[in-house]
Amino acid sequence: MWHEIVNFDDYGALLGLVRNSLIAGAVLGLVGGLAGTFVVMRDLAFAVHGISELSFAGAAAALLLGAGVAGGSIAGALLAAALIGVLGGRARDRGSAIGVLMPFGLGLGVLFLSLYKGRAANKFGILTGQIVAIDTPRLSWLLGTSAVVLVCLAVMWRPLAFASLDPDVAAARGVPVRALSPLFMLVLGLAVAVSVQVVGALLVLALICTPAAAAVRVTASPVLVPVLSAALATVSVVGGILLSLGAGVPISPYVTTISFALYAACRAAGALRARHGGPSRAHARRRDTVPT
Repeated sequence: MWHEIVNFDDYGALLGLVRNSLIAGAVLGLVGGLAGTFVVMRDLAFAVHGISELSFAGAAAALLLGAGVAGGSIAGALLAAALIGVLGGRARDRGSAIGVLMPFGLGLGVLFLSLYKGRAANKFGILTGQIVAIDTPRLSWLLGTSAVVLVCLAVMWRPLAFASLDPDVAAARGVPVRALSPLFMLVLGLAVAVSVQVVGALLVLALICTPAAAAVRVTASPVLVPVLSAALATVSVVGGILLSLGAGVPISPYVTTISFALYAACRAAGALRARHGGPSRAHARRRDTVPT
């Protein structure tokens, strides 16, 4: 059983098969880490899961119709993000909207996959990810979509951070708080859609939420949190791809295990720092956000 989980036989020959996947993993680590910063700040982890379910439904529909899986995944994620942004303007409404949409999307995805008569590996890959499925056309899709996400985040970073930390003060200063929320949901939808293509729909939280949650355990700096989150996400994805290369199981368990291990280490480091008299997270956050 251990040989199925970790296997380095013919590792050098296999490494050349996943060049595109390694590039995709590095890009997704950057996208997931930066987007995850705002997911944690705005408490949108449940929304990420809801978007991933409809992204899964869109990918399954595209697989059934013989269309591009990447395009179907993006279409499903954008639809989910738009619906959550419209129906869930307030936190209480957002939770209810996601609770309604999530089982609907999952049910549609299961229906489409049950009607698909092609290779079982294609069905399984949508849910759990595939490391060798990133061919050059799909990599181009992924890089282009990731570039759109990064540009959008760069444009809205400062006002979105301000609105996430203190929406009332941000609105009083003229920041379009109500417009930023649905816009960020659409950007988050794109980030989820590209992540689903590598880690699968079921475990996308390990890429978008866990690294950012780990980063805020060790620092409250508005500069260091996104940098550390992106670094942890990249290590999780690239490390997961490298470990799963010669194994007989999907990539997802490796990515989630590395991501969780990094979170546990950051949580322990944060607790140790607080025990030895380091500044509390709340105090550090207030100190760092006063200039804003």
